[in-house]
Amino acid sequence: MKPNTMRRSNQGYVPLPQSSNSVEEQNDELADQLKDKIGVLKSLSITIRDEVKEHNNFLSGLDDDFERTGGFLGRTMNRVIQLGKGSHNHYILYLFLFSILVFFIIWILIR
Repeated sequence: MKPNTMRRSNQGYVPLPQSSNSVEEQNDELADQLKDKIGVLKSLSITIRDEVKEHNNFLSGLDDDFERTGGFLGRTMNRVIQLGKGSHNHYILYLFLFSILVFFIIWILIR
């Protein structure tokens, strides 16, 4: 209520008598304002809900990707460890001979 529509009494503020039409009009106006604010809050909450669902789907997909990558990386590391434990010294010799052959072919082509 407006400050000028109240008067002071011993019990506190008591509203001055007004016509019932003006009170109803004020109530209707306030109800309309409240309805508008509720509509804005509803649309905002729906937007937030949609964003949260979208982000949850994204995070779920990201979690699945990390799990697959972790499994792939773990298998790869196990294979590398197994290769390191074995005696594959002859592979180094083959690699060295192949490098010399490639170098020799490039040297012939340049000459």
